[in-house]
Amino acid sequence: MQRTYINQSKLGEVNRIAGYVENIRNKRTMAFLVIRDVTGKLQITLEKEKYPEVAALVDTLTLQSVIAVEGMVNENEYVKMGGKEMLVEKMEVMSVAEALPIGPESAPDLRMDYRWIDLRTDKNLLLFQVQTCFVNAMREFLVNNNFIEIHSPKICGAASESGADVFALDYFDRKAYLVQSPQFYKQMAMTSGFDRIFEVGPVFRAEKSHTNKHTTEFTGFDLEFSYIDSMYDVMKMEEDLLTYALAKVKDAYGEKIKELFGTEVIVPEKPFPVIKLADLYEELKARYGFEVAEEEKGDLTTEAERLCKQFAMDKYGHEFLFVTDYCAEKRAFYHMRNADGVPQGYDLIWRGCEITTGAQREHRYEVLKAQAEEKGLKKDVEFYLEFFRYGAPTHGGFGLGVDRLTMLLLGLTIKEAMFIFRGPDRVTP
Repeated sequence: MQRTYINQSKLGEVNRIAGYVENIRNKRTMAFLVIRDVTGKLQITLEKEKYPEVAALVDTLTLQSVIAVEGMVNENEYVKMGGKEMLVEKMEVMSVAEALPIGPESAPDLRMDYRWIDLRTDKNLLLFQVQTCFVNAMREFLVNNNFIEIHSPKICGAASESGADVFALDYFDRKAYLVQSPQFYKQMAMTSGFDRIFEVGPVFRAEKSHTNKHTTEFTGFDLEFSYIDSMYDVMKMEEDLLTYALAKVKDAYGEKIKELFGTEVIVPEKPFPVIKLADLYEELKARYGFEVAEEEKGDLTTEAERLCKQFAMDKYGHEFLFVTDYCAEKRAFYHMRNADGVPQGYDLIWRGCEITTGAQREHRYEVLKAQAEEKGLKKDVEFYLEFFRYGAPTHGGFGLGVDRLTMLLLGLTIKEAMFIFRGPDRVTP
């Protein structure tokens, strides 16, 4: 008999359900089990005298064992889970689980050791349903706006954007590297005439950071598009993208997120507020007495980034904040600069955490070459500079971390928001 998902089981009919055993009440004449699949839970009721072979199998079961059961599904107003139960007639034991090595109260690192068991909760299932919805909505928005999806290589022959923070590997008879981002290849697509592209794929950062938001491998959502007039076109694209995606998530899962995670999905108003970095520091000083050393004012410090959550709500009543006008020394060489030498890029802060660095890119070969040399980059970016020698449109783009978006949306740490976390001290499971 073909398996039926719990949420599709038909009342008054014999169904076959398969899943994990979440609860067992094995009494003298009756047994009651709760079985869980990816769509929900169902109570299984067994009359032992009527089905002794099934009763014998129930005696062998442990929590988290995997079974398949067949029986009539009926309404029962006394059953809390959807008001229905299965009167089981047949059972197949697929796997009997050993005693679990972790529980809900286990230390985070121990739960990471047994991540596949840790994921067997309603909250974690919802997490990845939400993430799927979020990413699919962003994809949908871009495809509807004439973007095409590419899949760029994750191994390259040069040390990526800056020559630092990359993983080196042996590649046959030479050295190669895992890419920090698809940045160079996104821009190559612009010089290929693709006009509008996006990519969803792995990103690698060899940073020895032990924080609640950093990881050495994550899933990036990147896009790039041509024929822009300024970085403000890029910023508008991002706020349109995020507003669209958050509305989809709220519509599909807003109530369940509130119930299981205790957090509200807020669809932001447009336009998002924008502030220059120097003005932001003045505001933080005036409002909260926050001061930063002069030599750090060209970039946004971690403490200032956190304060942006309160500042954005206090001044604008908004969860998002664009910060512009960073020091050229702190920005990538491929960011376009204006006549005053100010990079035409921005960071987007959401709930006190940076989720994006975006910019208008420098598309003029000689200018780009000079800015690379100024940063001490030459050999490593020669292949990239070649892209711009044969015609390049104005363009810009940004990248988002799917895991960090999930983390901020649901109020988690980065370890909890990822399917499997990778950090300086963790390469398993």
